[in-house]
Amino acid sequence: MDMVQLAIGTDHRGYQLKQSLLVSQKLARLGIQLCDVGAFSDERSDYPLFAQAVCLQLLAGDVDGGILLCGSGTGMAIAANRFHGIYAAVVWNDEIARLAREDDNCNVLVLPADFMSVEQAVFCIAAWQGARFKEGHYAERLSLIEKLTK
Repeated sequence: MDMVQLAIGTDHRGYQLKQSLLVSQKLARLGIQLCDVGAFSDERSDYPLFAQAVCLQLLAGDVDGGILLCGSGTGMAIAANRFHGIYAAVVWNDEIARLAREDDNCNVLVLPADFMSVEQAVFCIAAWQGARFKEGHYAERLSLIEKLTK
């Protein structure tokens, strides 16, 4: 099994969940390796800095995808989606995570840390990582999105 490298970043509100994910044996068994870009403590921090760190690693080709965590997930998704080529989606269960990849080619998973257990987060990551983009008319829709920013 090939290892999948995912950059993971959070602000202070997602710090504890991130720390638990970093040592998750289930993710390791699935071949998922997490590359921690911070925050490195639960002291107050600013989420856009960690969204940027994850997105830049992904866009540089250093990782296969990204995971972001903050309280609601909303701020991280807004920040990440500022980067051309990033498709970040807030997910709250494994079905939404799977559909984010299949229908929208989501390459950055955003988890609402204040509303999610470690187990739920692992299920979301596993479902998202195991899904594949459907292409076809779904790709046509992404092309329309790209035209919105030109």
